[in-house]
Amino acid sequence: MGLFRVQARAFEPTYPLLQGAEIAVGWYRLDGRVAVKPNPWLPYLLLGPAGIFVLVFFVYPFLQVFFLAFQDSAGQWSLENFRVMVDDFNFAPSLINTLMLCFAVVPVQICLALVMAMMISRVDRGRDTLLYIWTIPLGISDLAAGIIWLSILEQSGFFNSLLGYAGLIDQPLNWLNYQNPVALFFAVVVAEIWRATAIVLVILVAGVGLIPKEYNEAAEVFGAGTWRRFFTITLPLLRPSLQSALILRTLLAFEVFAVVLILGGIDLPVLMGESFKWQFEYRDAGVAATYAVVILGISIAFTLLFLWALRVPEEAQG
Repeated sequence: MGLFRVQARAFEPTYPLLQGAEIAVGWYRLDGRVAVKPNPWLPYLLLGPAGIFVLVFFVYPFLQVFFLAFQDSAGQWSLENFRVMVDDFNFAPSLINTLMLCFAVVPVQICLALVMAMMISRVDRGRDTLLYIWTIPLGISDLAAGIIWLSILEQSGFFNSLLGYAGLIDQPLNWLNYQNPVALFFAVVVAEIWRATAIVLVILVAGVGLIPKEYNEAAEVFGAGTWRRFFTITLPLLRPSLQSALILRTLLAFEVFAVVLILGGIDLPVLMGESFKWQFEYRDAGVAATYAVVILGISIAFTLLFLWALRVPEEAQG
């Protein structure tokens, strides 16, 4: 039997009766028995632990880093840390390398994950197995991924051994040093693409699964080819997923550190690596925090750019 709230002239259906809970006045069944009014504080109680976690481990450290960046050693508000950061001889190279890695890795990962997601959507048998195999790198840490690729690309690694067996080289080549910056940069790009494409893939596979099949079937009936259906139906409907994947992967690309540290060391400086160096080698938390603020500023700028460029219509948001 449904629930009704007593009003002046009409009855309004509300919520089903919750048995075994406390009785609240104001909600009645047709037989006159008092029913339960849902607790309005329940959602806040359920979200409370997560909110406390975010405040303690994200908001508080962020405020602490922000204050460190804009204060000098005496605790006075100052831009001294920014001056030291800009005068650092590694600041410009680390900024350029970080941006170049982002521009080289993220577009390739988006395109590759999109192709893989479309392939998975067309597979009937073995779909879960294929998805599992492709997402294995997702369970590997950044440091472990760097070590894996170091064992492949170092002078006595698998890649040189393969080239030697094929007769393409006479002696092992050193791919990971400052004398070969293009190969070093390319090695980091390949390692990052292998390691983190699965993140984008999972998001796009979920987005493809939300697209109603009736749209493509109707377009096929009216004679639309595969590519036309992809560009006029699939790709526009994937915009929310592409937006999320692009923002997430770009933010993570600006924070690249472990793979670069293992493969490139000091030969390929990046912003996150410089922040680590100032914190633990130079023992200057202020300049380290300043690098972190710069990374945050760049991340916010690119996020706003993607939100503007890939605006999701209101009907797609609901």
